Amino acid sequence: TDIPDVVLIEPVVRGDSRGYFIETFLLDKFLKEVTDTTFVQENESSSAYGVLRGLHYQLPPHAQAKLVRVVKGRIYDVAVDIRRKSPTFGKYVGFELSGDNKRQLFIPRGFAHGFVTLEDNTIVQYKTDNYYAPNSEGAILWSDEELYIEWPIDLNRIIISEKDKNSPILRNSMLFK
Repeated sequence: TDIPDVVLIEPVVRGDSRGYFIETFLLDKFLKEVTDTTFVQENESSSAYGVLRGLHYQLPPHAQAKLVRVVKGRIYDVAVDIRRKSPTFGKYVGFELSGDNKRQLFIPRGFAHGFVTLEDNTIVQYKTDNYYAPNSEGAILWSDEELYIEWPIDLNRIIISEKDKNSPILRNSMLFK
């Protein structure tokens, strides 16, 4: 991807008249081709069209890497580099993940993550390499003009939580050193 630490994974899908089979995670391949990490938690959300979740992250010592995939429906998934000393600080990458394309996105520690659903009844699953810790939670306003994220949806149709509506912009957020 344009940010080398963020990895888009396109698994092999084997299909025939019965349906398909996919290996969604192989530890040895992941360790060799992506990074050395161990996932400890898996989460799932179901959302209507236009739900935007993010931009969320966990600060050290509870920082989290994520491996995101869509079981059903479609999302536009975004990773924002919030590592102050990174050459890509404040930059983002975004990809469409869907139940059809089976893509997965690996987002390392030091990135804010968010997505918007592009279909009703979208189901998203993601693994994390650290447990959720509310006291380490951080967020950045999804519409921060300095990030200029091009969400592929009519912004008037976005459904967002009060918490996410009131997140600080990047320059006012607690970030990675």
